[in-house]
Amino acid sequence: MNIRNFTLTLLVLLSGTFCFAQYSITGKITDSNNSPVPFTEVYNITLNTLVKANIDGRFSFFLVKPGRYKLVFLSDSHKASEKEVEITDSNITVNIQLEPLDYELSEVVIENRRQQAFGMGRLNDIEGTAIYAGKKTEVVIIGKQLGNMAANTPRQVFSQVVGLNIYESNDGGLQLNIGGRGLDPNRSGHFNIRQNDYDISADILGYPESYYTPPVEGLESIQVVRGAASLQYGTQFGGLINFKMKSPIRNKKMEVVQRQTLGSYGLFTSFSSLSGTVGKFSYYTYFNYKQGDGFQDNSQFKAYNYFGNFNYRFNEGTSLGLDYTHFNYLAKQPGGLTDKMFYEDPYQSNRSRNWFDVDWNLFALKFKHSISSSTDFSINLFSLYAERQTVGFRANRVSQIDEEGGERDLIKGTFFNWGAEARLLHRYTFFGRENAFVAGIKYYHANNTAQQGPGSSGSGADFHFATGEFPYYKTQSDYEYPNRNLAIFGENIFRLTNELSVTPGVRFEHIKTQANGSYRNINLDNAGNVIFDETVAEDTELSRSFALLGIGISYKPFTSAELYTNFSQNYRSVTFNDMRIAEPSYLIDPNLKDEKGYTFDIGVRGKINDKFNYDVSAFGLAYNKRLGVVNTVTPDFRIIRYRTNVGNAFIYGLEIFGDLNLQKTFFNAANENFQWNTFVNLALTKSEYTRSQTPGVKGNEVEFVPMVNLKTGMSFGYKNFMAGVQLTYISDQYTDASNAKEDPNENLRGIEGQIPSYYIADLSLSYKFLKLLKIEAGITNFTDNAYFTRRATGYPGPGIIPSAPRSYYTTLQFTF
Repeated sequence: MNIRNFTLTLLVLLSGTFCFAQYSITGKITDSNNSPVPFTEVYNITLNTLVKANIDGRFSFFLVKPGRYKLVFLSDSHKASEKEVEITDSNITVNIQLEPLDYELSEVVIENRRQQAFGMGRLNDIEGTAIYAGKKTEVVIIGKQLGNMAANTPRQVFSQVVGLNIYESNDGGLQLNIGGRGLDPNRSGHFNIRQNDYDISADILGYPESYYTPPVEGLESIQVVRGAASLQYGTQFGGLINFKMKSPIRNKKMEVVQRQTLGSYGLFTSFSSLSGTVGKFSYYTYFNYKQGDGFQDNSQFKAYNYFGNFNYRFNEGTSLGLDYTHFNYLAKQPGGLTDKMFYEDPYQSNRSRNWFDVDWNLFALKFKHSISSSTDFSINLFSLYAERQTVGFRANRVSQIDEEGGERDLIKGTFFNWGAEARLLHRYTFFGRENAFVAGIKYYHANNTAQQGPGSSGSGADFHFATGEFPYYKTQSDYEYPNRNLAIFGENIFRLTNELSVTPGVRFEHIKTQANGSYRNINLDNAGNVIFDETVAEDTELSRSFALLGIGISYKPFTSAELYTNFSQNYRSVTFNDMRIAEPSYLIDPNLKDEKGYTFDIGVRGKINDKFNYDVSAFGLAYNKRLGVVNTVTPDFRIIRYRTNVGNAFIYGLEIFGDLNLQKTFFNAANENFQWNTFVNLALTKSEYTRSQTPGVKGNEVEFVPMVNLKTGMSFGYKNFMAGVQLTYISDQYTDASNAKEDPNENLRGIEGQIPSYYIADLSLSYKFLKLLKIEAGITNFTDNAYFTRRATGYPGPGIIPSAPRSYYTTLQFTF
């Protein structure tokens, strides 16, 4: 049975399922001083369901029918507790008091305790003021990860998130480049990227790319919600990625964590955090420094990152929080390679004057208020003030050597935007069953600029335009982009039976994009004389309004299984910035159109006896007017690469995840000193262009779609020692809609052709001793394979961008 037939079969099997619940279990968790124990994990063993108490120690279960239930309460700072409750014909309230720990838990025991609750690795139906019922969700719990966390190694951080396609480069994890399901991974531009629930990308409309990625060392978890996230978080095809920063520690006035890392190729990172709670005030803050020489010639980077989270709790139901993030880095970029250069020496470079600079400043003010036991309100005010600058030699012939004294291309962008998002979540009883709805509104206001022109003839990181030195530089432009966006959204969980819930939703969008500025056309003869010089002014405004619809269905026939399906429409607007930044490797269609489509998922997930965690699903993604690059012939018979709306595409496949606890399955499950797990993360994906006006495209495979995307691994722990090994395999994939294949002997540019299949193996170790110290070490790519994941058409290329060879790292952590 092929993937398409399996998808249709699974859809038929699940399409008739319906389910629901009648009563609720609510309560509050306190300590011996009657103070709340926030963020305690409450695991309903009978329902195999996890909830997490809020900052006031309150928790709720809403999918409950009459019967007896066993609850387990887990906190790292308090003793575990169990309580059995019984529901007859009404809601019940359970208040429990936890005793403080009188001994230090080992790392493995903590992870084993958490595994009971966190093994599912997915979001609850309701979290805060958001609804996730019926959606495909995944949660990366950072405390359970092994790997090079100091370098944000994405294939290790996202090892258990199915189907992600990752660009891997040489910047110490400063930028995250992930796609999936046929979406371009470049700067994660097809996801709505958030930190603590607010946007962090450059401009969600005009330039939805992320130049800042928070360090994994400062994260508690990463939430991933697939395409159906468009209803609450935006219109993106990829869905949502939300970085949840660590919460302030509750039982200390101050805790200090110091992490120092040394690695191959001059890698050094320093991470220092302060956290604590004093009365009603709590805080978590860190400073992170990174530097490295890089494994390629002509590469290096330095980065500085500060984050501060400050909270004041007025009472049990009302709190105010302030976040500030500063991120700055400067990187020297080695440029790209041709195929011939890569196979001769994948770590060479002929670019010595390419530089990239980012300065990011994020602000967020968050207010949360429980209006009543059934109604919660939140509002986020957020703002970004940032800039990115690139200067370098970007000749279309990648093999051409960059000689000092020549012109360089300089691109500068500034981003000043702000927004507000308000949400109201209300739980109510309808026909005797607990339901819930969320309604929200978001306003986004952006004023951004983009400039392109001649850079200096020097070799340093000079980001000043050299118009006097090169007055007739062929590419010059200066634009402002005042973009506006208003969105109204709502979803409702209808619980039809004790097993079935249906969650329809709608999002209304009004988008207004503008481009005010000018660009300059200059033609020179062979002697360098100006034969044409024209400045073209533009004042463009485009407004559109539309609605996106979606629905999610969840059916829970057993405590160990949930069947789910969801559907959501998607939309992505053309960015003026992309249209006006000239790339030497291709030309841009001046009549680009917005992209539209839809996403659906259908699958089964669950957990069997705390031993096996699984999620198996089929998906489909329809992508109309997809933007892409094709080879075309100009009127003067030149063959060029052309960025345009290539056509309609359909991408479909299977996503399979399984995590088996070998210790509990085959050995003494009661021995908490041991931990032994293995996991498989497999995506099988097919794609096809179903319609295109460009000759030779219909029937081709969609770019950035490997047929096989596999990550698998095993971890073992004894007391405070843990070890893990991970294998990654990605099959070959095309990089353009024409499905061009490279010729290693003829390719002069390195931007056309496939990305060959590759595999990587990583080894990770950690040991905690003397209660306050922890050491981590590992070898990434220990088989020392030479491979690449990207053919860049612009920065940091153009050309092939090689990935890192074998490298080592060691981290020493102090906590006091």
